[in-house]
Amino acid sequence: MKGIILAGGEGTRLRPCTLVVGKQLLPVYDKPMIYYPLSTLIHAGVKEVLIISTPEEEERFRNLLGDGSNFGITIQYQIQKSPSGIPEGITLAKKFLDESDFWFILGDNLFHGPEFGIKLRNINSNLGALIFAYRVKDPSSYGIVTFDSASDKIINLEEKPKHSYSKWAIPGLYKLDHRAVNIAERLEPSGRGELEIIDLLCAYLQVEQLECIKISRGNSWFDLGTPDQLLNASLYVQMIQERQGLLVGSPEEASVRSNLLIIEDLRKKFENPVNKYSKMLLSSLEIND
Repeated sequence: MKGIILAGGEGTRLRPCTLVVGKQLLPVYDKPMIYYPLSTLIHAGVKEVLIISTPEEEERFRNLLGDGSNFGITIQYQIQKSPSGIPEGITLAKKFLDESDFWFILGDNLFHGPEFGIKLRNINSNLGALIFAYRVKDPSSYGIVTFDSASDKIINLEEKPKHSYSKWAIPGLYKLDHRAVNIAERLEPSGRGELEIIDLLCAYLQVEQLECIKISRGNSWFDLGTPDQLLNASLYVQMIQERQGLLVGSPEEASVRSNLLIIEDLRKKFENPVNKYSKMLLSSLEIND
């Protein structure tokens, strides 16, 4: 399975921090932000990853992640010269995808919960596009999905509505079939001057090829686009790791759990751990539950 991480953008809501480094390289507690979506893809069964970033950040991502061999996967890189909307990431990945189905995740999204990643791998959908829904207090900042109250069937999608009866936000994680590239290439910019992911999803909805899974209680999703959200996510990761002694968002651990890496190889690599992350990684790998 192939996967795309869209890690471009200017990170304007996180300035001045993002004047010197890209948003997806900022730390979320003890690891770079991009570790979290990368871990989600690995848990979902992805073995080939394309990271789309700005010209300024590509080399930094290469220095951090390399060719993916440290995680038992392959990683390629693609430059997005200027942000023109989420669907542009799909069109830029056309050659990489080669008409295959794929997972698509935004580089500033963090997911965590009871076996959340492993459940992604076991999803069996016969439709062309799969999205998720997460209940939020204020829907005005997100893309929103509205369900029929009787059947839970999707009846509407809308982008950042000022007023909405639905409280179900659409996180930045999608599973799409090969048709997504052609659909994205035909999209027209919205009033904001960008290609909208909602318009791409509506194209699937119109032909009854869109499925949505509600993320249940006990699972967490963070959109890491503002200082408050970044802080809240960091405190959440710290709490889970300190209380349970288990890492959140570790690509190495995800790869071991997915049988892409051998524990013994990591033990050799971190034979003399010099930081908290390395120590906790080795400790987490000894836990089977």
